[in-house]
Amino acid sequence: MASPENLPLRDIPGDYGLPFFGPIKDRYDYFYNQGEDEFFRTRIAKYKSTVFRTNMPPGPFISSNSKVVAVLDSKSFPILFDTSKVEKKNLLDGTYMPSTAFFGGYRVCAFLDPSEPTHHALKSFFLSFLASSHKKFIPYLRNSLSDLFLNLETEISDEKTADFNTNSDNMAFDFVFRLLTGVHPSETKLKSKGSGYTDTWLALQLAPLGTLGLKYLPNFIDDIIHTIPLPFFIAKPGYKKLYKAVYESATSLLDEAESSGIKREEACHNLVFLAGFNAFGGMKVLFPSLIKWIGTAGESLHQRLAEEIRTVVKEEGDVTFSALERMPLMKSAVYEALRIQPPVPYQYASAKEDLVVESHDGAFEIKKGEIIFGFQPLATKDPEVFSNPEEFIADRFIGDGEKLLKYVYWSNGRETENPTADNKQCPAKDLVVLCSRIMLVEFFLRYDTFTVEIGKVALGASVKITSFTKAT
Repeated sequence: MASPENLPLRDIPGDYGLPFFGPIKDRYDYFYNQGEDEFFRTRIAKYKSTVFRTNMPPGPFISSNSKVVAVLDSKSFPILFDTSKVEKKNLLDGTYMPSTAFFGGYRVCAFLDPSEPTHHALKSFFLSFLASSHKKFIPYLRNSLSDLFLNLETEISDEKTADFNTNSDNMAFDFVFRLLTGVHPSETKLKSKGSGYTDTWLALQLAPLGTLGLKYLPNFIDDIIHTIPLPFFIAKPGYKKLYKAVYESATSLLDEAESSGIKREEACHNLVFLAGFNAFGGMKVLFPSLIKWIGTAGESLHQRLAEEIRTVVKEEGDVTFSALERMPLMKSAVYEALRIQPPVPYQYASAKEDLVVESHDGAFEIKKGEIIFGFQPLATKDPEVFSNPEEFIADRFIGDGEKLLKYVYWSNGRETENPTADNKQCPAKDLVVLCSRIMLVEFFLRYDTFTVEIGKVALGASVKITSFTKAT
């Protein structure tokens, strides 16, 4: 099999170690001995290649096959998007799939390959819903953000610091639920507990991909969550309440699903997943990450953003879609946050056929059925594409820099491409970008600058706001 650009065809370096023991050794390196980034960087250095064989967690006894071919640069990574060559069936979480009990007994859309008929129907339904909700995006989110900033200011006044993550999670859940149903969750039996129920449901599914993060807990005890699947029954009471709230509140949306041939119950479980995993789960990581990078960039960037945002809003008379398009620095800063710390770091696919994948300096043959894995934070910090890739550069994507957007992959596709019913790109790609833009616009309409303290949590960054300077 020839390489399209006649790069040398190389054997894929790396190995999987001994059966059973190899995956466990790699798991300990990944979580405890080296950590995520170092796990990949040491192997890139060892093999002198950004394409290599390794095991990916969780391994025994949760996943029966941990073997992957890792693709870790901007050139090899996009093979994961090409559904003519790769299959995405049951690979959302990687080398294991949570029990379908978490999703009402259904394989929801995220676990389906585009070749499966149900995928087209469900994703078309999602895209239709998002298109019809377009006019609600800005007013609903601005309303939710107004509550968020009021709560943060009150917390700072009372306690000197404000927990951005918790307040942001509550805001994100309220916004997503209202967008989906037209009803604020406080008007349902969920009251203020929706984000908490969703957190538990997410944590049990994703536990095999993380650690408990408890400083004095021995590794072999922490490792239990990578060895035994955590049962759904812990999350069941909360999930039933989430499902019931959506089922009772999103009646017109569920009517549309039924009229397009989707069973009402299946549509509702898919909406819970779309809202809880795709939307809320993504915002849970993205919003703190965005505020972390903007906050730590300092007052000079804040002044530039505030000036641009306030000038355009004054000229336009309000925060509108056209106003947002006239803010190049703000738009670039959002893309840079999505580049440097993508909210979904992993992508998986299975080769449909024998195929050749190219990195910058070699070509590699992957056999039919092999699992391909991409760690996105390395692909989007590829020094062959991005100068100073580890540095947050807010204006990176202004002017000629816009050409680099095709190397921003956070949405399971290129930023320059769009989701369709027949690909696996995030259906809410444009909504996520819009929400991030409005978050910054609302921030700098209210404040001249702010300061933050940064830590780590299981899913990304922990952010505490330590001060706000109100707009002058």
